[in-house]
Amino acid sequence: MRIEIEQSKKIYQGRAFDVRKDYIRLPNGSTKQRDVVEHPPAVTILPVDEEKNIWFIRQYRHPVDEVLLELPAGVMDQGESPIGTAQREIREEIGMYANHLELIGKFYLAPGYSTELMYVFLARELSRAPLPADDDEFISIEKIPIHLAFRTEHLRQLRDAKTIAALLLVRDHLINL
Repeated sequence: MRIEIEQSKKIYQGRAFDVRKDYIRLPNGSTKQRDVVEHPPAVTILPVDEEKNIWFIRQYRHPVDEVLLELPAGVMDQGESPIGTAQREIREEIGMYANHLELIGKFYLAPGYSTELMYVFLARELSRAPLPADDDEFISIEKIPIHLAFRTEHLRQLRDAKTIAALLLVRDHLINL
């Protein structure tokens, strides 16, 4: 199915994302308006240490006014590769370097209105190699054993979609660790 964009106009430009208004022609010939959040690609990293702990972070998320338990993640800088972003983000957020990074999958966070494509990496063979944290992030680290991370009571505590999706994508890989 091919949708034709008749007109597209940027209506907002921000620090984290832009918004455009598209007018599209549908297969039945009608024209509809769609608002699109233009967001750069991002990564989510699932770090696993030698003791078989998954490293999570807790951080305040202003839009929902909550401190959430999440996996380390971040947005790709212009010209940066997904694997380069993953390596930078785990060094900034948990102070660790991954000697082994494996792309597990990728998905759109909210394809009904956003262009953001999320890459999910499994990070293993961790060693200490911190980078300075972003000045607007206040993060605490929490290690959770793999066998507890997938229990229903733990999964129900998670409210971050990228973390839940990443855990589901990597579950079969972790069984073999």
